[in-house]
Amino acid sequence: MRCPFCAHDDSQVKDSRPTEDNTAIRRRRQCEGCGARFTTFERVQLRDVTVVKSGDRRETFDRSKIEQSVALACRKRSVDQERIDQLVSGIQRQVETAGESEIPSARIGEMVMEGLRQIDSVAYIRFASVYRDFSEARDFEEFASTVKDAASNGDG
Repeated sequence: MRCPFCAHDDSQVKDSRPTEDNTAIRRRRQCEGCGARFTTFERVQLRDVTVVKSGDRRETFDRSKIEQSVALACRKRSVDQERIDQLVSGIQRQVETAGESEIPSARIGEMVMEGLRQIDSVAYIRFASVYRDFSEARDFEEFASTVKDAASNGDG
C-alpha cells in the first residue's frame, strides 16, 4: 500500500479489526520509508457498477462520493459516524445486489434522500437542496413544509 505522506510503495500492517458494522476491515499501517502511520479500509465489492449521470455521462460507482455527500449533509448535526457508515453501506449493498450493471445517479440520490429522511430532517433538507437544485428560499420553505407535514402525520 502506497504511503499517503511520502509515496513509498511499502507499508506494514500493524493492526487489523472489523468495523463496528462488520462491513469492512480497518487496517492500521506504518510506512517502511518515513515511518508515518495511516489507516486503510478493505470492503467487499460484489460487482462493478456504472453510474449513469445527466447527459448520459458514465462513471464507475464510487462509495466515497456518497460518504462525502452524506457527511456534508450531516455536518454539525448529532448523527453518529456509525449511523452514516450504516447508511452508506446499505446503499452500496442495494446498488451492487440490484443485478444491474448500470444505475441512474438519480436512483442513488433518491436512496440517499430516503436514508437521510429517516436519520435527520435537517440533513435530509440540506441534501435535498443540493440534489434537487433549490434556487430560491421559497423552494426550501415548500420542501421543509412537506417534511414537517410528513413528521406530524407519523411518516418521519
